[in-house]
Amino acid sequence: MDLVLKALIGAVVVLMISIVSHTKNYYIAGLIPLFPAFALIAHYIVGTERSVMDLKSTILFGALSIIPYFIYLGSLYFFVGRMQLTWALMSATGCWVAGAIGVTLVYRIH
Repeated sequence: MDLVLKALIGAVVVLMISIVSHTKNYYIAGLIPLFPAFALIAHYIVGTERSVMDLKSTILFGALSIIPYFIYLGSLYFFVGRMQLTWALMSATGCWVAGAIGVTLVYRIH
């Protein structure tokens, strides 16, 4: 049942993005993925199955995840005027992966 609920939440988020992207306020579609739906699920699972310290660690790492997302947005903003959209998205995703690996490695050292 948990898997069905998670899939349903994901589907609702995608539907909301699609609907909002067709309105005059299309730019709000960039805000919807930042709604903490999946973070709520992650924090609930860690909070019920692990210690408070583990939950705090998860929250801190989640805060650091803003860095790869910012790298993604910055690189996509740069790439989108210089290459086809598909290549820009793939390149920005590659930048996100590099940023995520970097944040993970730094966090593990800490």
